[in-house]
Amino acid sequence: MADSFKIDFQGPGKVQSGDLIVFVGEDLKPTSTVAKQLGAKAVDLIAKAAAAENFKGKAKSAMSIVVPAGLPVDRLIVVGIGGEKERAALDFVQLGGLIAGKLNGKLATAVLDLPGTNVTPDAVADMALGAQLRRYSFDRYKTKKKDDDTAKTGGRLVFSVADPAAVKKVYKAREGVQQGVIIARDLVNEPPNVLGPQEFAARAQALTKLGVEVEILDDRAMKKLGMQALLGVAQGSVRGGRVAIMRWNGGKAGEQPIAFIGKGVVFDSGGISIKPGAGMEDMKGDMAGAACVVGLMHALASRKAKANVVGAIGLVENMPDGNAQRPGDIVTTMSGQTIEIINTDAEGRLVLADVLWYVQDRFKPKFMIDLATLTGAILVALAQEYAGLFSNNDELSERLTAAGKATGERVWRMPLGPEFDKMIESKFADMKNSAGRFGGSSTAAALLQRFVNDVPWAHLDIAGTAMGSPATEINKGWSSGWGVRLLDRLVRDHYEA
Repeated sequence: MADSFKIDFQGPGKVQSGDLIVFVGEDLKPTSTVAKQLGAKAVDLIAKAAAAENFKGKAKSAMSIVVPAGLPVDRLIVVGIGGEKERAALDFVQLGGLIAGKLNGKLATAVLDLPGTNVTPDAVADMALGAQLRRYSFDRYKTKKKDDDTAKTGGRLVFSVADPAAVKKVYKAREGVQQGVIIARDLVNEPPNVLGPQEFAARAQALTKLGVEVEILDDRAMKKLGMQALLGVAQGSVRGGRVAIMRWNGGKAGEQPIAFIGKGVVFDSGGISIKPGAGMEDMKGDMAGAACVVGLMHALASRKAKANVVGAIGLVENMPDGNAQRPGDIVTTMSGQTIEIINTDAEGRLVLADVLWYVQDRFKPKFMIDLATLTGAILVALAQEYAGLFSNNDELSERLTAAGKATGERVWRMPLGPEFDKMIESKFADMKNSAGRFGGSSTAAALLQRFVNDVPWAHLDIAGTAMGSPATEINKGWSSGWGVRLLDRLVRDHYEA
């Protein structure tokens, strides 16, 4: 069901029909500007309703008052922003999502005069972004809709601000980010019978409409390059693997690019080391890293980012066919290094090994960041609150951490040292693809590090954050589109001309 939800910006004006959204702190008093608009009776009504509803004006709280007396509106939605400390740390993206969750598909006007808070054009644009993300749902395969779903479709949210033109200019860039997140969510949510490696590659190919150069490597091209680690994972499926290379050239001609690499296992049965049946349906999301990279490239191209960027994704399906690789097999990677297969369910690192090597060898990037739903062990360490960050570069790690704090897509740096590298040594090959239970996320990262040479590099293990993550004000679905906002912020803050 398409949502025709619209967002607009206007200057301060008279109260309109529909819903009116106002903000209060713990004293429950709107600003003098808003109070003047509402009138004394309406302000008194807020206080009485708050007492009846036990509403304290705390951050992330809201109450609705139906048909307020003396106001030409249907509902008054009062949103709490907390005390002084809470207001200083307001997450405007989440606040926008909270507002959108209270709407009923009609006209709503949010008066952005927040007590004790300076609402900049960036803050308003972030609220609009959050509102749009909250409205997302993936229901294209449902033939019947619930009445409450239909009731919340469409509508128009108007932000009443001091300088609408300034907000519109900032929001234009946010729209590309919003669309990038939605693209990533859609890719992860698609069923695996619909989205195989070839179909995924075609979705990446669609970025050419935005000026992104896209190159697709098929089985023959990968075999010629020597990508036997990636092809080893793909050989158990009747659907061949693909690598999609996306290039956005928004920076200076000849300037070193920055690179983002994504694991794209469109379905992971575990292969011969087959997974338990319970929950296996979630393994359609084992390509969330690749989904993020496609969404990010869309975001950067949409806002014409002034940077040269490479996005590369390895796309395979891991199946237990008679032709599938076995525990005990040894594969030769594109780099020439060999890997002994201990567990065919440790397949993502094999895919990334070849793609990482290809990118560092061909493009000589300033840095590489890979994203992968790589290990269940990262959930044991960080639950679903942080992505695991492994890196050979302190500056890149610090910048990712800062971008995570700014966007709410948080990362936590994990250990990566010679001890973990030693744990993946093999008796029969240069390394083995699994070192067992202990330190599973760090040993997986240690294997990846062998394929980056001296390029500054960071690995983000997003197994806990990209799918099935806790519901937030901007995401009530299964797929979060995690990483698009984080990496767009990283590029915007540090790597644009």
